[in-house]
Amino acid sequence: MTARRTHRCGELRASDIGQEVVLKGWVHHRRDHGGLIFVDLRDRTGLGQVVINPQDNPAQFDDAHALRGEWVIGIRGKVRQRPEGTINPKMPTGEVEVVVGQWEVLNRSDHLPFRLDEHIRVNEEARLKHRYLDLRRAEMQSNFMTRAVAMRAARTYLDSQGFIEVETPILCKSTPEGARDYLVPSRVTPGAFYALPQSPQLFKQLLMVAGFDRYYQMAKCFRDEDLRADRQPEFTQIDIEMSFPTIDEMCEVMEGLIAAIWREVKGIEIPLPLPRLSYADVMRRFGVDRPDLRNPLEIHDVSGLFTATEVKVFQMTLESGGVVRVIRVPGGGQLSRKQLDDLVAFAGKHGAKGLAWLKVQEGGALQGPIGKLFSEAERTGLLEVISAQEGDLIVFGADSEKVVCQVLAAVRQELGRLMNLVDEDQLALCWVLDFPMFEHSEEDGRWYAMHHPFTSPHREDLDRLESDPGSVRALAYDMVLNGSEIGGGSIRIHDSEVQRRVFTALGIGEEEARRKFGFLLDALRQGAPPHGGIAFGFDRICMLLLGTENIRDVIAFPKTQSATDLMCDAPSEVSEEQLKELFLKSTVVKKKDEPSA
Repeated sequence: MTARRTHRCGELRASDIGQEVVLKGWVHHRRDHGGLIFVDLRDRTGLGQVVINPQDNPAQFDDAHALRGEWVIGIRGKVRQRPEGTINPKMPTGEVEVVVGQWEVLNRSDHLPFRLDEHIRVNEEARLKHRYLDLRRAEMQSNFMTRAVAMRAARTYLDSQGFIEVETPILCKSTPEGARDYLVPSRVTPGAFYALPQSPQLFKQLLMVAGFDRYYQMAKCFRDEDLRADRQPEFTQIDIEMSFPTIDEMCEVMEGLIAAIWREVKGIEIPLPLPRLSYADVMRRFGVDRPDLRNPLEIHDVSGLFTATEVKVFQMTLESGGVVRVIRVPGGGQLSRKQLDDLVAFAGKHGAKGLAWLKVQEGGALQGPIGKLFSEAERTGLLEVISAQEGDLIVFGADSEKVVCQVLAAVRQELGRLMNLVDEDQLALCWVLDFPMFEHSEEDGRWYAMHHPFTSPHREDLDRLESDPGSVRALAYDMVLNGSEIGGGSIRIHDSEVQRRVFTALGIGEEEARRKFGFLLDALRQGAPPHGGIAFGFDRICMLLLGTENIRDVIAFPKTQSATDLMCDAPSEVSEEQLKELFLKSTVVKKKDEPSA
């Protein structure tokens, strides 16, 4: 059918009654009702019902019996109101139907590997293998229309704030300081490689040196790292950089961005400004730097109560420099012994050697495995410090600070689930500020940048950069939503001498720094302004907007957890001729029965 489409299938309404229309789409369902054939015609806007009547077009009526699901057809007809008793209020187009005067099969479809009904559960491997079919499903199309609205809202807001969208290179220099780079061999420079960008970090800093003042980009980024449900080897960032920002200004502008996205997509107004918490504070209160503030439970340090304790595990922990911390669970005394045993096992999976617990009974008595080991002073002190009441549960963590944070952070979330404390419909956003500048690796004894080596230290901590790097705080900030980090950034180093000192602290000598970052160091000596930025994980934001736990639901053509594309069968081998062109040779040893490229 060469006639131009006049409407999409899901757009017809009562106001279109009497119009002649041309629709084109996929046969979703076909129903034979005596002398009439009804077809639900589908495109990305939804379904529209069309009616084929033998009296209107007897020559084509017999052919209509051959129509099958997912055939592509075009129809020309007139819109009419559905007969009384057949109106479908559940469909946006449920008041009307199109009486077909002419129709044509534009393409046929083979038998599909799975049905496209939205309530049919399909194995994810099959969905990824036939992704183009999976994307026809209404649920998936809705996901990507939501994603498009979110991206448009982000662009509109950033444009309104004076940001300029600039595209940065995909082929760039390998500067591995975080995850592994994806490398691309150069044909014209034998033995040399490009890298796919883990982020546009250095380029956006150079744009500030160039005077662009405010930059953004919907940036494709690549990281060769182990994957999880919320990670992919290639992903999209809302990448942002500003010149002359204060942290207050950065937070205010970025809060406005997230508020604009939620307002446009969900019709929700996010209360601003967002809470701002220090890294030290969230680690002490929640055990993790991305706290879920929907959960009201908090961690309390009670190490000071047990300095002279007879409880051996507490005594040994404190003597070795560890900590004793607790979570008070109001009403948690109702949990059964089996639930508590399961909680102990859960803690063990997160690194705990054990998990002591107590129930607070009438008069402040403590019931539990270690209840009788406490002195009267320890018992009363504990109840007072954490404001425990009858019926509460107290859970203990005693180990190194790192292990206790890791264990109690997980236990806190599990207790929130068990006690139904988390409102899934709530939005709890916050900023986490003042991260440590460095973290120490016990494996090789080196300091590593907690964010990246271009993050600026607090000015008042600069004098400890060489003498006590572990105490230096970074001008870094993360935005957290419901326990997920959705964005992270920092004020950058714009002074070449400070950058040199940070490289030295990281064990990067002058020769290595010149080789990897010489172009940046040169730029910093050419009038670089103070600048800072942030990158938001756009795919993760879309996950949270849609309430899905699988990042593959918001990426059109994603990879599996082993970083493979089942649809395209990638990665795949290439021919010996291609390798020779690139001066490469594979060192993979093939099995005897394995075919060659």
